[in-house]
Formats: sequence, structure tokens, C-alpha cells
Amino acid sequence: MRHLMSPLDLSVEELDELLALANDIEHNPVKYAHACEGKKLATCFYEPSTRTRLSFESAMLNLGGSVLGFSSADSSSAAKGESVSDTIRVISCYADICAIRHPKEGAALVASLKSSIPVINAGDGGHQHPTQTLTDLLTIYSLKGEFSGLTIGLCGDLKFGRTVHSLIHALIRYANIRFVLISPEELRIPDYIREDVLHKNNVPFTEMERLEDAMPELDILYMTRVQKERFFNEEDYVRMKDFYILTKDKLTLAKEDMMILHPLPRVNEISVEVDDDPRAVYFKQAQYGVYVRMALILTLLKWR
Repeated sequence: MRHLMSPLDLSVEELDELLALANDIEHNPVKYAHACEGKKLATCFYEPSTRTRLSFESAMLNLGGSVLGFSSADSSSAAKGESVSDTIRVISCYADICAIRHPKEGAALVASLKSSIPVINAGDGGHQHPTQTLTDLLTIYSLKGEFSGLTIGLCGDLKFGRTVHSLIHALIRYANIRFVLISPEELRIPDYIREDVLHKNNVPFTEMERLEDAMPELDILYMTRVQKERFFNEEDYVRMKDFYILTKDKLTLAKEDMMILHPLPRVNEISVEVDDDPRAVYFKQAQYGVYVRMALILTLLKWR
């Protein structure tokens, strides 16, 4: 039995196999329509979510399985003080696989240690968000055809952004990747990512504040929102939330084939006028999230 806590739980070879399976699912959905018949997915979401929870549920339903679970801590026995360890032991009696999101870092790992079914980390605090990373990788691979040689701009909340941290961990395993880290001083990438991941693996990167300065060299621009729920006070959030807004004018500086990704939800960091630009692929990215989660469920349930 395997769990998925981090993108690094999958080797590069396993990752390539997973992306190939997701690609086949996209083009041959009927082939997989009954693959999980009789199986149940539990979605245990202690934090609000739209895309992640619904894409997991959509994925399981597309595979012919069924879903159960809760969408907030208030609607579970966590409101009565039940521990994650006890909850997953109970869930293991009801379901065949579980996706868990929790505001505390390491909560999914705790669940995996007590679970008798595969557990998928659907986001733990500001730490990891591996299935979003798989979604991002499938989007890049499907639309760019490769990972090697890309210059990737990560913009916005790089301090608390778990999607950014997970994506960096995953991409450094490919050749000739370069990062441009675009953020205000207060939201710079954490030291442990800068030192233990980028410097340690000799991955080239630059840090800058102005999005306009970075735009001309990027193959991919990965925008993130400033996350209100990660701030300790309203004043800091208000000061930071409008630091970056991607507009049509700024896009005139970009390459014709640059791709704009965003894990969503968007607040105002991408102007709605950008949505019609062919380089804006964030809604297509959400669709890829269903395919890759279907592939992950099948892989962890050892479907063949």
C-alpha cells in the first residue's frame, strides 16, 4: 500500500508513467469509465476547497466509483475534538482510498501512519500540495511537450504558497530548469527552499520584485494569490494583496508562446481581460486536474 504525501514520493519514472496514464485518460475516457466500480473515495477536507475537492470527486465518479466525506472541519467530528488519527481509522472502515486537506502541516502524514487505506495529501497548511503539482506538471507537459530547458516564473506569495513549494521540488529533477522568483520582500521564498532545495541542487534562479522585469524571459508564468488565511493580521494582508496584477499591457512584454498558470482561486491578481488571451491556460489547467487525479487514484488502487 502506498500513500502520496509529496511529489517526491514518486520517482521521475513513476511520474512519467502517471502523466502518460493521465494523457491516455484524457483521450480515451470510455476505457476507464468502470475502472473503480464498487470502490469508494473519502474526501476529508478540514479546510474550504472548491477545485481540489470537486476534482477528486469528479475523478472518482468518472472512474465509476462513489464518494463520501466532509467539506469542512465544522461538519465532521473534529468539531467535537476528534483527532486526525482517530478519524482516519474510522474512514478506513468505510472507504478504499482517502484524500485529506488540513490546515496543519504534517496532518496528512499523521493520517497515513494510522490508515489501512491509501491516503492522498490534498494540501497541508503552507507545506505541500502534491496533486496540484501533478496537475501543473500535466498541464506543462501536455501543452509544452517537455520540462527540460524551461524558464519558469513564480509570482506572488512564495512564502506561504504550498503549490509553489511543491512545484519547485518536482521540477528540479528535470534538466536545465531555471526559476525566476517574483515577490515582495515580505513574501519571498522560505530559506529552506532557497538553501536546501535550489542551492543544494545547483538549480539556477534569480529573485526580483518587478513582474515587468521578468516577463520577457519566461516560458511559463505561474501566478499565485496572496492568501488571506495565511496572514496573522488584516493590515499585512491588505498591504500585500494588490502587489501584483497581471494585465493585458504587461503581457505585451511576454513571449508569444508563454503559458500563464494559476492554481486558483483567483482574486484579482490576474485581470479578467487576460482570460481571452491564448496564453492563459488556468481554466484548462483545472480540467487537467481531473485527469491526473483519476490517474493517481488508479495507481494507488493498483488498477490494471
